[in-house]
Amino acid sequence: MAFSPNPLSLSVPDPAFESWLRDSGYLELLDHRTSAAAAAASSSASVSSSAAATSAASDDVVSSITGGFFASLLSRLVTVSSLLTINPFSKLSADDFSGDTPPWTTGFFGNCDSYSFPSSSQQARMRVHENIKRFARNYATLFIVFFACALYQMPLALVGLLASLALWELFKYCSDRWKFDRHPSMRKFSIGIGQCVTAVLLTFLNVQMALFSALVISYSVMILHAGFRKLTPSKKPPRGR
Repeated sequence: MAFSPNPLSLSVPDPAFESWLRDSGYLELLDHRTSAAAAAASSSASVSSSAAATSAASDDVVSSITGGFFASLLSRLVTVSSLLTINPFSKLSADDFSGDTPPWTTGFFGNCDSYSFPSSSQQARMRVHENIKRFARNYATLFIVFFACALYQMPLALVGLLASLALWELFKYCSDRWKFDRHPSMRKFSIGIGQCVTAVLLTFLNVQMALFSALVISYSVMILHAGFRKLTPSKKPPRGR
């Protein structure tokens, strides 16, 4: 994007600058900018609170410290709860799964400095959307691992899953052998029977429970990791000027 003309060429409005950072792929700078602004605001508030507490009585000091602690705790709880209201897949596309898988050590996990508490709900939302797009293949792998662990803990679910796969392989074999594609009504009837049998197998052998538990665990890990993971350079050329 191009900035609007600035007569004095002294500054760029913050919304225009942030929009340029988003369009250019420099979201890590925007993430750092948001954290720095929150830290400056918190420092300013603590300084003003300390100055006010110096001139107040001891009871006022205790109450101000207690009030500041609970206010900070409430703010953090609101930020964490906002993660549960985010739709993490709203900006996800099929192209995000077509690239290379980011390295697990340096890219996905990183180090201790790669994580920080989101300073606001807006920053948490930005981190979730961007990190899920960058690490989509890693999260998909984690889901497969969690699902495999759930099937290992539930042998009947594993039997049900294998039986369902075997059922549809049998249907494919019969369809090719008896040329069901020449008889649409017969093919449609066979598919309906196969769907009913598959639903019975998945229900009575608890495959849906294994799938649900894997979904819950992987979703929780994904939201927490994406929300607390700092944005890193996307390694793509700038799109804006």
